[in-house]
Amino acid sequence: MDFIKKLKPFDYLIVGILLIGLIVGFLTFNGKRATSSNQIETTCDIEMEIYLRGVSLTAKEQLFKAGDETFITIRNVPYTKLKIKDVKFDKRKIMLPSLNSKKPYIVVNDESTPFQYDYLVKIVDSAKITKDGDAVVGGNKIKIGIPITLEGPKYKLNGVISNVSVSPVPTNNVHEDLDKHTKINQDVQ
Repeated sequence: MDFIKKLKPFDYLIVGILLIGLIVGFLTFNGKRATSSNQIETTCDIEMEIYLRGVSLTAKEQLFKAGDETFITIRNVPYTKLKIKDVKFDKRKIMLPSLNSKKPYIVVNDESTPFQYDYLVKIVDSAKITKDGDAVVGGNKIKIGIPITLEGPKYKLNGVISNVSVSPVPTNNVHEDLDKHTKINQDVQ
């Protein structure tokens, strides 16, 4: 009993913090408390479309080709090399007023910037899908509007994610689309 009388208020605070830590650890160990690893529901492939606006390019060859790899950086954090699935590009456009009352404007190439292009690059990656349906890549929740950098041997360009599509997860080990296409392509009578 002499020992308890010698304890100061600070000692009681330390003992209380240790007890709370032990209780939280015990609850986490027994599965009564959710941790971040319990929030992941599944892993599947996603497609990210990256919009690159106003890329100045005077080279004769295009920067991106389907099948090539590009190193990506998400929110200024280097991530990894990913495969380019598809590339679309077009010269910069402007809107001009039109005399036609049904169509008040027309869209034409911007001749004041002859070497500027807008790119839409689609890349594929494997992502963790949370219970909320968000895709997590490299520790970042992937959403529309997140800044992303594409880097290759001849370029380093900044853009934003303009679309994220999650591949359907097969149920019962059968992927309906794959199964449907397989049946169409078979000539079995």
